[in-house]
Amino acid sequence: MRSHPSWVRICHWLVAASFLTLAVSGFLILMVHPRLYLGEVGNDLTPAFLTLPISNNYLPSELQPAIVFAELPGSPISAERNYEIFNKNGWARSLHFLAAWIFVVAGIVYLAFGFATSHIARELLPRIRELAPSAVWQDLKDHLRIDFAASHAGPGYNLLQKLTYTSVVFIVLPVMIATGLTMSPAITTAYPVLLDLFGGYQSARTVHFFGFAALILFFIVHVAMVIATGFGQQLRAMTWGK
Repeated sequence: MRSHPSWVRICHWLVAASFLTLAVSGFLILMVHPRLYLGEVGNDLTPAFLTLPISNNYLPSELQPAIVFAELPGSPISAERNYEIFNKNGWARSLHFLAAWIFVVAGIVYLAFGFATSHIARELLPRIRELAPSAVWQDLKDHLRIDFAASHAGPGYNLLQKLTYTSVVFIVLPVMIATGLTMSPAITTAYPVLLDLFGGYQSARTVHFFGFAALILFFIVHVAMVIATGFGQQLRAMTWGK
């Protein structure tokens, strides 16, 4: 049985730590304005695509008092938030930004070593024969039976694991990074094509949220599977390589 290479284990824990930091700080940022929009702009005066009741700030009709920025017709209007502690979220944004770069650097190192050592091609990418409908259905049934008696720690992933890992690594995470960059005016000033790609700042924010939800689901299932297949054994394999 092969063990996880040291660079896989290091990257895994760096990604795990930065992901948890991103999840917590991102949730706090979202609590300030838990309304999602489509298009270029979105605020308390525009209809929301999705409203998340995770703080009192999701009730724009109760925000008070109204603040007019200038005594001119059509001047911008905002309001004071009624969940004041989460208004002071500058630390969460700074932490989110820092954790994001740690996540990206660890991910780049993982991909570089993964392609250089053929780890990704050998361990993660499914073979053509594995994608046969009968093979996919059999692997799905094996998982639904929740019978992990013969499982082991270390490389040697089944089909659903390969499909899940490759989807996260090559689809969900690149979209998360791209939408995160799109929400930065400094980035879109230099690369306005990002706004065209995602349909505006608010659309990018909405896509970013759904990517976050997908990663949280992956994290929950991943941890549940680790527990189901022997938490101590799996933890030792990913920490010490044994």
